[in-house]
Amino acid sequence: MLNDATDLRFFVAVTEAGSLAEAARRMDVTPSAVSQHLRQLERRLGLHLVHRSTRSFSLTDEGELFYAGALELLTQFDELADRLRTRAGRVAGKLNICGPLGFGRRYLAPVLADFHSVHPGLQVSLTLSDEVPASDAQSFDLVVHIGHLPNSRMVAHPIAPNARFLCASPDYLARRPPPAKPEELAQHDCLVLRENQEDVTLWRLRRNRKEVTVRVPSTLCSNDGEVVKCWALAGKGSMLRSEWDVCDLLREGRLVGVLTDWKPPDADVVALVDHRAGMSARVRAFLAFLQHRFQPRAPWR
Repeated sequence: MLNDATDLRFFVAVTEAGSLAEAARRMDVTPSAVSQHLRQLERRLGLHLVHRSTRSFSLTDEGELFYAGALELLTQFDELADRLRTRAGRVAGKLNICGPLGFGRRYLAPVLADFHSVHPGLQVSLTLSDEVPASDAQSFDLVVHIGHLPNSRMVAHPIAPNARFLCASPDYLARRPPPAKPEELAQHDCLVLRENQEDVTLWRLRRNRKEVTVRVPSTLCSNDGEVVKCWALAGKGSMLRSEWDVCDLLREGRLVGVLTDWKPPDADVVALVDHRAGMSARVRAFLAFLQHRFQPRAPWR
């Protein structure tokens, strides 16, 4: 027999991790501890739930049935707990949030701190990463995402508009006359940010109804937006960056717009929530708090 809901949560976590090693990493335990817990669970149920070897992991038919049932029961359990807390006027439980590195440090972390001050009964976890695979995204209660939406089953809720700018430092533009048309970017030094598994050296610019794509040279490239911004400030080349990150630098004149009559695609800020699970009271409350903080006017505007 099952011990309690812990067994259900354990099996769901292992299944969604896709391997015992990844499950151990997420739970911060050893792979042998995960394997032992799984064997004990199978022994108590008298069922073989998982086909596993050193390189493969898949559910048996019984495992698939157990996983689906565990998800349903846990959803019902969490909804009941949320309703009881709501009746008592409390928002409590665990809130697991993910967001981009730079935006998360500057904006998301302070919002979460303020939200926790309003609801001190919450246990809040914030994970910052610029690349979250779709399989990992569904393990969070809410994912703050910027830019092109991944092809996933998660529902997007608008948070704030966010334009992108092509810009460089005055020093760079004094050495290299600004391009007069997008095609001339191919002869310029360009600073490239690797993110979201996009084709990052193919820059798109639009003016009126005309769109131009330019394959730019990757003079300097990083997966860290702060590094790319520092390179731009040091006069190393032109970059594409989000409004939230460079608006102050543009106002101060430390960065200057390039090809300002051409516009890169926007990269709006959204909150992604797994539509398969009903949104809990704490997630609904945090989403509303987050939207209120950034609407109707984002702080970078």
